[in-house]
Parts: sequence; structure tokens; C-alpha cells
Amino acid sequence: MALKVKVYSDYVCPFCFLAEQPLEEAVKGKDVEVEWMPYELRPSPTSTLRPEDDYLQTTWAQSVYPMAEKMGIDITLPDVSPQPHTHLAFEGFQYAKENGKAELYNERMLKAFFQEGQDIGNIEVLTKLAGEIGLNENEYREALVSRKYKKTHQQALEHAYEEADITAVPTFVIGETKLAGIHSKETIEQVIEEELKKQKPKVLFEGMACGIDGFC
Repeated sequence: MALKVKVYSDYVCPFCFLAEQPLEEAVKGKDVEVEWMPYELRPSPTSTLRPEDDYLQTTWAQSVYPMAEKMGIDITLPDVSPQPHTHLAFEGFQYAKENGKAELYNERMLKAFFQEGQDIGNIEVLTKLAGEIGLNENEYREALVSRKYKKTHQQALEHAYEEADITAVPTFVIGETKLAGIHSKETIEQVIEEELKKQKPKVLFEGMACGIDGFC
């Protein structure tokens, strides 16, 4: 049975975008099933951050840009002001998930925001991005306008906030191990190997048995 890795992230979290690369490298060739889990850092009506304010300017200058440069990842502080709420993008994620494109959708949202500076809180922008990964634009747009997946998304948030007790993103739940923040490929691989070992059944040879060589 594949090891489950749950990734809790928000589309406006730069560290969630940077954490994708080591995760992808760590799970290659392994019996692992990655599931993306919605998490809103500032759910509506909480005010979102403004890129021109000191907080984001300082955080990006001191933490985001140096880490991205070290990892060789292109990322730019988007000038969308204020930053978008992500509930609509996440409701669209539920549609993408139903249509087998959850991973592609997440990648497109993160790249659209952090590499292209697109407003992922705008329905028209979201619809265009959904179409780019092969989703039906009319169905997708209608799902957002009608708020078809609002309840499903709220349930996902309740799970993250209350059941999973996630307090920061990105957070990886690998089997029974929880890793918060960006971690190296090697660290993630080590945790995956340890969790895979836990899944292997233990056989105790205490009774009489015959071996595969035919001898008893």
C-alpha cells in the first residue's frame, strides 16, 4: 500500500512554492501518494497583506529571495495589492480534484502568482488558468460563481485547522510524521524511508514452519 503524504499549503505562501521542488525530488520512484490539502493563512474577511508594506518587503529580502536563490528557483513578490484571498482558488481546486488534475492545478496556481504576478483571487483569471491545464472553463467558472464547492472547501479547512492541527504552511504529514516548513530532499527522503519501514509486516518465526526451499 502506498505511503500517504499530505501537503498543507496556501497559494499565497512563498515557502509553499519553494517547498515543491525538494518534495518532488524526494518522492520520485517511491511508493508514495501525495495529496494536496487546502489551508488559508488569512481567510476572508481577515485582511490580507500588501506587497508595498514593510513586512512583506523585509520578509522577502531577508528570507524568501536568499532561499530561492540558493535553491535555483525563480520567484518574485507579486505586486497584486492587497494580496488575494484564496477561497475561490481552493474551491476551484475541489473541481480540479474531481477531474483528476489536483496536482497540475496546484502547480499552476503557485506559478501564476509567484512567477507571473497574476491575481488568483479573480474569477476570470482563475478560469483562464484552469483552461490552460485542460479543465472545462465553462464548468469551472460556473462552479466558482455558484459557490458549488464552498461547503467542501470549508470542511477541508476545518480538517486542517482542527483535526490535523496545522498551524503553519507548508506542513507535510508523511505517514505518522509531521514536518513543518521547508526541508531538504534528504530529510524528506529519510522520513519517507522510515515510514515505509513501519508499513512492512513483521513476521515472527516462533512456531513450526516450512521455508521456500521446501525444507521444514
